[in-house]
Amino acid sequence: MNRFPRLLLFGMLLAAAAVPMRAQNVPAVPPPPDVVVNPGFSVWLADYARAAKARGLDPAAIATTTGGLSYSPRVVELDRAQPDDSNRTQSQFSDYLSRRLDGSRINRGRALHEDMAAKFAEIEARTGVPANIILGIWGMESSYGVNTGNFDVPRAVASLAYDGRRRELFTKELDASVAIIAKGLARRDELKGSWAGAMGQPQFLPSSYLAYAVDGDGDGHADIWDSKPDVAASIGNYLAKNGWRRGQPWGMRVVVPGNLERWRVRNLVQPDQCVRPMQRHSRWISVGEWKALGLIPMGKPWPADDTLATLVEPDGPGTPAYLTFGNYRALLAYNCSNFYALSVALLGDAIDQPGN
Repeated sequence: MNRFPRLLLFGMLLAAAAVPMRAQNVPAVPPPPDVVVNPGFSVWLADYARAAKARGLDPAAIATTTGGLSYSPRVVELDRAQPDDSNRTQSQFSDYLSRRLDGSRINRGRALHEDMAAKFAEIEARTGVPANIILGIWGMESSYGVNTGNFDVPRAVASLAYDGRRRELFTKELDASVAIIAKGLARRDELKGSWAGAMGQPQFLPSSYLAYAVDGDGDGHADIWDSKPDVAASIGNYLAKNGWRRGQPWGMRVVVPGNLERWRVRNLVQPDQCVRPMQRHSRWISVGEWKALGLIPMGKPWPADDTLATLVEPDGPGTPAYLTFGNYRALLAYNCSNFYALSVALLGDAIDQPGN
């Protein structure tokens, strides 16, 4: 028999063996279309890798997570133009809300509530968080999984850390991305999300995924990308661990009398967290005192007179006003913006009123 075919086959096998196989759970990430050469970013990334190893992160996971990353000026541009009250951009809550509180989002939330009624009841029994609030966040974050973002999360958070405006925060998120890979919780190519690094249907930052994502369907894996039970359970877990109190409302819309002397209810204590949004709130006053000041509820009955509440008028005096209770702060913990938290709450209220 001719030996040439055998030698050829043997050579082909040797050549194939010389090419390392990519692990099945770490598919290659294609290069982004907007690669920008930034020598400073490359130096920063090398420094990050050394520091991350010194902090005890797995070297192989660091290499897998950060290999081939390039700076994204688009991410930094978007970070500086957020349309809410969490930065210096001036915008109107009424405009923000009108773009988000639409009939389609409300109806899809109601349909999802009906489809998952048993699961939502289970989650509320465990966490105290009602379905409509979970759906309010779910709908606002990703329109129930329709818009989850296509930015590479490690690239986004690395670019924001390098930019320096919030270096500590986004370095922590890059560390968390590495930890997700190291623990085998997700594949490298699954780390897709918003320009700010938020992932999956609930738009969890990597650190939030590590802290709050839970298994809602019993398969042993917290899948916030494709499992609706996991998404709902993870949102409920997040809010419960950030102060949501069972059986209490988030707040209510109110009519403020024209003669209210706002200086009398101004909060004189400078907030140390969520600073810009919280500067728009009054001091804590009991519902009984708010009644005495002439506020009138809209669409909801008053809670108990000893319930503490703050007044927030996101577009200023003379515009729609809201009394917010303790559970509102759990919504702010999800996203530090009155525009966001009010929109979540109002979407949840609309979902909970199927007759409208």
